[in-house]
Amino acid sequence: MIRIAAFGAALLLAGTMNSAQAEDGGLIGGLLGAGAGAVIGGAATGKAGGAAAGAIIGGAAGAIIGDQADRSERRRGRYASYEGAYFWSKGKCYFEYPNGHIERVSRDNCRY
Repeated sequence: MIRIAAFGAALLLAGTMNSAQAEDGGLIGGLLGAGAGAVIGGAATGKAGGAAAGAIIGGAAGAIIGDQADRSERRRGRYASYEGAYFWSKGKCYFEYPNGHIERVSRDNCRY
């Protein structure tokens, strides 16, 4: 019985991962937490009730953690780690700033 529940949880997670990637982090965290909680709860108690309790607790904890991670990502912005780049265009050297602004700079900054 426990193996069937664990297998079902694994199939549920595998089937929803691609569609959940476009959603927020709370949904993904909840699904992963519920699946892991069901497996751990079922293995620890050896009963279906333990698997159900583990799924509920793990799902709630995973949703909270996933939502917090998603909020911090939105606060920082998607390109927070982009520091800009030098590039060549039509024989001239340019620098692209993280905000998207492009400025012509000395040729010494660009590598040949």
